[in-house]
Amino acid sequence: MELIALPAFEDNYFWLLHDGQDALVVDPGDAAPVTEALRRLGLRLTRILVTHHHGDHTGGVAALRDASGASVYGPARERIPQPYTALNGGDRLQVLGVDFRVLDVPGHTSGHIAYFAEAVDGAPLLFCGDTLFSGGCGRIFEGTPAQMLASLDALAALPADTRVCCAHEYTLSNLRFARAVEPGNDALADYQAHCQALRDAGTPTLPTDIGTERAINPFLRSREAAVTQAVRAHAALATDDEVEVFAALREWKNEFR
Repeated sequence: MELIALPAFEDNYFWLLHDGQDALVVDPGDAAPVTEALRRLGLRLTRILVTHHHGDHTGGVAALRDASGASVYGPARERIPQPYTALNGGDRLQVLGVDFRVLDVPGHTSGHIAYFAEAVDGAPLLFCGDTLFSGGCGRIFEGTPAQMLASLDALAALPADTRVCCAHEYTLSNLRFARAVEPGNDALADYQAHCQALRDAGTPTLPTDIGTERAINPFLRSREAAVTQAVRAHAALATDDEVEVFAALREWKNEFR
């Protein structure tokens, strides 16, 4: 199996997974990069997986489905280009011989889902859309801070070697914020230098992995004393309530420049 990040727009990645003949694509907001990759690699598109309804994740679905006959799967509680198979948390999906489990991860949108496989070429694999980014998380547009915190807790509980296929190249900007929150985190400083070198070489910083994110991502570390203290000081919070701290952390990121 080969996993490929297809760059699109300014900072999106559409994830292509293939076995040399058949392929699936995740969150294709534009058909053109996918069509070109399929042509170049001599692949047949058989499945399209969607995590949420935003246009930069769904804009190419109809064209790709019409051109290839691929089956489309997406969240049951969101409007995805019809026809598609609606999925809920706990559902299972067999694609390319891989068993994916559907996870409910609301927060960024109200019905956002993710796709998790326990083993793809020897390691777990996660397609998480805009819920989790390297060093960050998605904005809370339709859900609540409590929902987003619970969703991130569910992803953080996955095996440490889980490869995390995020949908945007936001890593460097996220890490600048993470350093402002937790300047004493040596693992974070080392990871920032590593990711800067990757970008300087024109290479994606993704996929990341869950173990790395547990060590460096403030949104997975909002209960850590250093992060909680930084958030309370920045937002003048008089509480340690974990949801209020998380909400204030997300608001801090929204305003960070």
